[in-house]
Amino acid sequence: MMKTQSVDTAIDAKSFEAIAQLAYSESGLQLAAEKMSMIQSRLRHRLRALDIPNFENYSAFVCSDDGRHERRHMISALTTNVSHFFREKHHFDVLQKCVVNDFLPRLRSGDRVRIWSAGCSNGQEAFSIAMSLLEVAPDIDEMDIRILATDIDANVVQFAKAATYPDRLISGIPEELLQKYFFHQREKEETVFCANSKLRSLVRFNELNLLSKWPMKQSMDVIFCRNVVIYFDTETQNRLWPRFHQILNPNGYLFLGHSERIADPQASGFETDGPTTYRPMNSANQISSASKGK
Repeated sequence: MMKTQSVDTAIDAKSFEAIAQLAYSESGLQLAAEKMSMIQSRLRHRLRALDIPNFENYSAFVCSDDGRHERRHMISALTTNVSHFFREKHHFDVLQKCVVNDFLPRLRSGDRVRIWSAGCSNGQEAFSIAMSLLEVAPDIDEMDIRILATDIDANVVQFAKAATYPDRLISGIPEELLQKYFFHQREKEETVFCANSKLRSLVRFNELNLLSKWPMKQSMDVIFCRNVVIYFDTETQNRLWPRFHQILNPNGYLFLGHSERIADPQASGFETDGPTTYRPMNSANQISSASKGK
C-alpha cells in the first residue's frame, strides 16, 4: 500500500520557483535558491494548517485564484519580523533635533507633522519614535502630529495595535522610559509590558504593501524605512525611492537600515545627510548643519 506523502516532504525545485515568483510579484520579496531549506521550514506550518500533503500541491493552490487569501499568510510566514526598541539610535537623535529646531515651532503655530514607519514589524520602531517625541516635548501628543506605522504582515500589525510586549521584546528601552511609558501586568503566567495611552495616542497602525498603491493623502515629514528594502532587488528599490521622494516634504528625512543604501541618490532626488540618512535635494535642509553644531 502506497504511503501518503508527509507534510515534511522537501520542497521541490519547481514548487520553490513558483513560490519565489509569487512572493516577488506580490511583495517584492526575493527568495534565493540557497535559502530553500529555510523557506521550506517557514512554510511547513501553512501546509499543516491547510491539510495539504506536499509543496507541489501547496504551490499550485497558492498560485491559483482560490489561493489568493493564502498569499497573505505565505508572505507573513516568509518575512522576518525581528526588531527591537531604539534600533540604530542615531536616527532617533536626529529626529529629536528636528523636533526642537523645526517641528515644535511649526506645531505651535498650528501646522501639522506626519511621520511614517514603513515596515513597522511589531511596533517597536513606531513606539520608539513616539517616546523620542515625548521626551523632548511632553505635550506633543496634544498637537497635530501623528505616526503612521504600516507593515505588509497583518499578524504583526495586529500585535502592534495591542501594544503589549513580553519581557523578551522590550530590549532597548532604557529603564526610565520603560517606567514612564509602560505599565506591566500578568498574562498567561508571564509579565507583559503595555504601552500607556499617551504613547499609543501618537501612533496609527495599518496594513500596507509598499509595492501597492499608497492611500496616504498627506505628505510626510519623516520616513523610517529600515531593514525592509534589503529584501528587495535593485530594480524594486529603484522604483521605490522616487515614490518616497514624491511623498516626502522638501525639508524631510528618509532613514534607511544600517546595511541599506540608495545606490544613486541624485537620480531619485536625494542627497545623503549622515549615516543611512537622506534628504530631498535642493531642500532648505540645513537645519542639519546648524543642529549638528549644537
